[in-house]
Amino acid sequence: MAGKIPQSFIDDLLNRTDIVELIDSRVHLKKAGKNFQACCPFHNEKSPSFTVSQEKQFYHCFGCGAHGNAVGFLMEYDGLSFPDAIAELANLHGLQVPVEQSGGYQQNPAAADQYQLMELAGRYFQSQLKTAPQAIEYLKQRGLTGEVVKQFGIGYAPSGWDGLRQTLARSATAEAQLVELGMLIQRDNGGSYDRFRDRIMFPIQDRRGRVIGFGGRVLGDGTPKYLNSPETPIFHKGKELFGLYQVKEKYRNPNRILIVEGYMDVVALAQFGVDYAVASLGTSTTPDHMHLLFRTTAEVICCYDGDNAGREAAWRALENALPSLQDGKTLRFVFLPPEHDPDSYIRAYGREVFEQQLDNSPSFAEFMFERLSRDINLSGEAGQNELANKAIALIRRVPEGFNRESLLTRLSAQLRWGENEKRLRDIFRRQEQEDQTRTTPAKSGGKIKLTLIRRAIALVVQHPQEAALLPPLPDVLKSLNEPGIEVFMSLLAQLHSNPMTTGQLLEHWRGTREGNALAQLAMLDGIAIGENIREELEDVCDRLLDLYLQQRLEILQNQSQLTQEEKQELLFLISEYKRT
Repeated sequence: MAGKIPQSFIDDLLNRTDIVELIDSRVHLKKAGKNFQACCPFHNEKSPSFTVSQEKQFYHCFGCGAHGNAVGFLMEYDGLSFPDAIAELANLHGLQVPVEQSGGYQQNPAAADQYQLMELAGRYFQSQLKTAPQAIEYLKQRGLTGEVVKQFGIGYAPSGWDGLRQTLARSATAEAQLVELGMLIQRDNGGSYDRFRDRIMFPIQDRRGRVIGFGGRVLGDGTPKYLNSPETPIFHKGKELFGLYQVKEKYRNPNRILIVEGYMDVVALAQFGVDYAVASLGTSTTPDHMHLLFRTTAEVICCYDGDNAGREAAWRALENALPSLQDGKTLRFVFLPPEHDPDSYIRAYGREVFEQQLDNSPSFAEFMFERLSRDINLSGEAGQNELANKAIALIRRVPEGFNRESLLTRLSAQLRWGENEKRLRDIFRRQEQEDQTRTTPAKSGGKIKLTLIRRAIALVVQHPQEAALLPPLPDVLKSLNEPGIEVFMSLLAQLHSNPMTTGQLLEHWRGTREGNALAQLAMLDGIAIGENIREELEDVCDRLLDLYLQQRLEILQNQSQLTQEEKQELLFLISEYKRT
């Protein structure tokens, strides 16, 4: 099992990182008072509501609610996992990521072993290709040169049951890891065997170029035609795209990316100079795929077969892409003749004709309205209302801006409602209100109700450097009957042992039930009344202690029998409250 990254290392990384510099390298920030602002990169907006605090080392969008520290920003903006975001930050500072082990801290051997094993598996398959004439002949028949085979690291899995196992599983630990990584399959009666046999092997690389999985294409007519690595700790097919690493190696900012259905399509297109294609990994194009693609380029073209299955796949891709279609982002669709896939089409007609198809491909709006109108009779009012309701349900998923407005205008023209566009706006508002009624819980005035303990927590989270200087509070305060007191005391204990910024403090609460609530309180306005934060913190602590003493007095007064110590405590509390 992989070790845990020590919290002290994460704290140090966040301490070394200026969140303003990090975010500004991806999203242009402008100074606004003591903070920095930009239009939010996570939703479409016309005026900036995305705020970055250098003091707190924290960002928050008042429009969509996105928030986090430097690690959270890399996870959300670059689409990285938590370990990869930590590794990215470490790389920026020239550090290696250690992990906690029973014998102390050391560099992350388990994670390194996983990627190393997959790299070794890739080399094994490449070496096997050199001695497999039938596989070499197959690749030649597909028109692939040695150069493109090398570019994509293509190899061959021999037909035996344990070639890879015998080569790489030289210990029980290595064998168990290869099973976990999907390269071996566990036998019911013990032992294991190779998952991939007699297949052309396509290594799948993550955005850092590390091998995380494989796709295997059968040589003959066997089934399944393509066999893909299963989900593993380092491979999640709904988040990765075959060929994206090669595209980004070739083009820093690709003008467009073509998404196709098969590995061989990507490789064959690259062979003909169309070197900006990627493929989904045996699954439909997911929202994560589309989010990743539109982070990489401004134009995505989906290429599918022209049959019903291809059009259904295209429709799913369109639905998943809608939330990513901010202004300046373009989605188009190409449907090839039924007898062709991208591989065969470019071989038959060449690159120029193929790219003409891409250049002339219909926009997502054309495809969307053609599909929605297909089975609706628009001559009557019932059909027009049906189309309007279905289309608006999709248009509402497009971020605010030009794309959404142009879709509404186009819909109005298709319905021949002309100047009566207000009718569409009414449907739009009605659907929004219905959704809000179904999904929005009742709130008091739409704001967080600021109780004493919430204000105390908010002050600590927003001003952790000042909170770290407070004297320790008595442990008895933990028994205060007030929701959130445990969190408050835990926050103070953390800061007393290790003063930190807001961003660092909230990192300690990542993935907890309380983490999101703390993040909301971190950017809440109107918490501090004046400029003397320390005085306000001391005052709120005094009020919490006073509340505890009141509760303790009530408990003792309501007890039928008291010990001698409790009687003395009761007398003391009564005398104190008489004095006040």
